[in-house]
Amino acid sequence: MKTIISGGKVIDPSQDLDGLFDVAIEDGVIYDIFPTGKADLKADNVIDAKGLIVMPGIIDMHVHLRDPGYEYKEDIESGTLAAAAGGVTAVACMANTKPVNDNATVTEEILKKAKDKGHVKVYPIGAATMGLKGEELAEIGSMHAAGIVAVSDDGMPLKSSEMMRCVLEYSLTFDMPVISHAEDPDLSKNGSMNEGYLSTIMGLKGVPNAAEDVMVMRDITLSELTGAKLHIAHISTEGAVSLVREAKKRGVKVTAEAAPHHFTITESAVEGYKTDAKMNPPLRSEKDVTAIRKGLKDGTIDAIATDHAPHSSIEKDVEFECAANGILGLETMLPLTLKLVDEGVLSLTEAIRKLTINPAEIIGVQGGSLKKGMPADITIVDLNAEHTVDRNRMKSKSKNTPFHGWTFKGKTLYTLVNGEIVYKEEIDE
Repeated sequence: MKTIISGGKVIDPSQDLDGLFDVAIEDGVIYDIFPTGKADLKADNVIDAKGLIVMPGIIDMHVHLRDPGYEYKEDIESGTLAAAAGGVTAVACMANTKPVNDNATVTEEILKKAKDKGHVKVYPIGAATMGLKGEELAEIGSMHAAGIVAVSDDGMPLKSSEMMRCVLEYSLTFDMPVISHAEDPDLSKNGSMNEGYLSTIMGLKGVPNAAEDVMVMRDITLSELTGAKLHIAHISTEGAVSLVREAKKRGVKVTAEAAPHHFTITESAVEGYKTDAKMNPPLRSEKDVTAIRKGLKDGTIDAIATDHAPHSSIEKDVEFECAANGILGLETMLPLTLKLVDEGVLSLTEAIRKLTINPAEIIGVQGGSLKKGMPADITIVDLNAEHTVDRNRMKSKSKNTPFHGWTFKGKTLYTLVNGEIVYKEEIDE
């Protein structure tokens, strides 16, 4: 099968490419990239990309697919369909499933389901400790052999410094990153939103910035001690951004990601006890949002990842303090990132870098590039297309988004995985 994506503006930060090109695909891989109209490949299929952006497929390195065990919220089929609709060609899924992905059997089950029912590529992340309990190392070696790309107890902070050191040291054997859910559970205990004036007047116990900052500091110190790769998930505070920035200057092997909600909205989104804006870490202050944007701009924060966390109405349509943490992210990731471009925080090339090649390099997977011979994982975007978020039209099984009713510019028109179209937007919608 031979395909040409014709006439689009190709932006590929991995090879400093920005211009009008034809992308030729053969047998699921990038055959070559030619100046528009110069392709020497006779195509079976031509995608007209005039006026559109052609970029490497987005890699979301922080997703909860809820499968196995919580399929009423999301499963691999629905989650990867949501990913495809959002221009995401690969997801890395966290281990807090039921059973927990702390052994090779669960890893293999996830990969089998992804092969049978997935619309995009799925890379499992293994648990750092058995049952996410922080007491005993998970079966990291066998999970690595089965296909995990990182380890993390995401969703459950790893409280023991000794155990975190063991996880980091053990990860060195496999050259895998350890993904830190940086939260001091003693400081955040019973908190349900950001600690501050708003939490006080709402009568809710808050989570102080220090709950994140002290654990980021601890994990950076342990990464420096062990020489292991550390990745800070869903960074949300000004202090944490500063700590990562200074650690990078010292040569510590630390990377970080920011979720779109943490650089777009503040704690004010929970006013009225809106549970669709309840998450962990919580939405923070305007000062923190500004710091995250600065961290994205200066390279302190390497990647943008959603922390896609679907929940049903059973978990969300309850009292605020009892509601589950988390929001959907896969279908709003790209427009929220493009909003940063419109606002001058990032250039389009910088934004694409944080969605593609950077996450690919952090978790060590093939992708994020349109270089010759790479898998033809491609996202085609209309930067000018306006659309309004409608939770009832989302591909995810769950509907928990605070962005319902928001209007954005920038929409995915095509998503290709291994050269096959896995999502195509109806232009006349």
